[in-house]
Amino acid sequence: MSMLVALLLLWGLSLSPEAEAAIFVETQPDLWAETESLLEPWANTTLTCRACLFTSDFQLFKDGVLQDHVHLAVPTKEHRFLLGAVTAGTRGLYRCRYDMDSQWTQLSNLVEVTGAETLPPPLLSSQPVSWITPGLETTLLCRGTLRGVTFLLKRKGDDQFLEVAEAPQDVKATFPVQQAGNYSCSYRTHAAGTPSEPSATVTVEELVAPPPPKLSFHGASAEVLLRGEKTSLVCVGPLESGMEFELRRGDKVLLVDSWSTNPDRIVFTLNSMAPGDGGLYTCRCHLHGEDMPWSQDSEPVELLLSNEMLPAPELSAEPATLRPEPGTLVRLRCRAPRAGLRFALVREGNNRRQVLDLQSPAGDEAVFELRDVSPMDGANYSCIYTDPAPPFAGSAPSEHLELRVGGPLPRPKLQPLWSGEVSPGHDATLHCKGPLSRVPHITFELLQGKEVVTRSYSSEDLVLTYVGPQHAGNYTCRYTSWPFVSDLSDPVELRVAGH
Repeated sequence: MSMLVALLLLWGLSLSPEAEAAIFVETQPDLWAETESLLEPWANTTLTCRACLFTSDFQLFKDGVLQDHVHLAVPTKEHRFLLGAVTAGTRGLYRCRYDMDSQWTQLSNLVEVTGAETLPPPLLSSQPVSWITPGLETTLLCRGTLRGVTFLLKRKGDDQFLEVAEAPQDVKATFPVQQAGNYSCSYRTHAAGTPSEPSATVTVEELVAPPPPKLSFHGASAEVLLRGEKTSLVCVGPLESGMEFELRRGDKVLLVDSWSTNPDRIVFTLNSMAPGDGGLYTCRCHLHGEDMPWSQDSEPVELLLSNEMLPAPELSAEPATLRPEPGTLVRLRCRAPRAGLRFALVREGNNRRQVLDLQSPAGDEAVFELRDVSPMDGANYSCIYTDPAPPFAGSAPSEHLELRVGGPLPRPKLQPLWSGEVSPGHDATLHCKGPLSRVPHITFELLQGKEVVTRSYSSEDLVLTYVGPQHAGNYTCRYTSWPFVSDLSDPVELRVAGH
């Protein structure tokens, strides 16, 4: 996350993904090790922390604990922390950070200092993606710990394949990829030296065409439009740049207005909708250039378009009470004048309309089930139907049915994704399992005592980065979706090895 986006969140503001991408500024520092002689890599070691902007303050951490804080008289972009000869006291996992506008940046990449003859493994990653296809230049980036080493790339199962790259002034090397396979890399400090431990394996696939993009109504897979309303679709490609996009309904290519602030996506605007414009939409993409193959089609999204010319359906609840007990099953029945129609259940709340389900029953009634209802299911519900045959007429919405569920929200369950103790300097992930939810934009929070230490807006997994002894203790989690806040989970204890 950029520093600007973080400040906006602290102020209680937020940005769309498109706007956030447009103002992204990289702030993460870079950390690497240098040695006086590569023949004896740990005899006289220096850790160099490079900032993205000029700064007067740097901090160095080892195994999750602050080791050194320097304040410089003259701002600079780089500071060298001298370790000297590596000993038992200086072995460990290091990160650094720097001050930017009176706030500390995120931590740097991890550097392992072992002091042993066996060198720590490098990191191998694919750029920009983990597949090769015509027109795309895919590379493998091997990043080590020490500056000035020689990198070795291997392909599993191929004893003849070995790429070698020297990096006299760098800590990484880039290898072009021409064939699919399982790759790993290592490095050596000098020609007669023993290579490091190999990196984790990276698999590169060969594809005839790019994989499919993702299409949505700004995150939703379906939408209902009433007479005169407008909407837009977001198509996100598999690459960060260099893609051309196309929107289709069935086999027909749609020539509609579009715009983008991010090179990996495009927004298609649907302004002038006519009867028959409902149905399934897909998008696809291809790399810039002549005769580039199209990607596979995205998963379809569905648009129900109603001119409100048909009679409104009747919506009823079963059980008949509009105050159901938490955890029960509620059936919402939507009845139309005849069969052969397409039904949608719509939830309205927080100033937005959300399509919960779509059905095409054989008869004149669609039955929508809300399982394990909780207070977050309290909202106004309505249903609508459209005729999938010409002239593609649609109904007005049903009368609203106001559902309210009392009681507390179900408590989440917190589960550590490790066993025993956590080694200092490593990450610790906890899974906060919430209830089945039909509400979008749920936030999961991890707490130590009363303090929120991390949160996730898109996943139930909560990560404590770079664990140190200060992280030891009991943790709980909760989930929120304004204005709802769940009770806390049962606690989970985190123990740090050696402390």
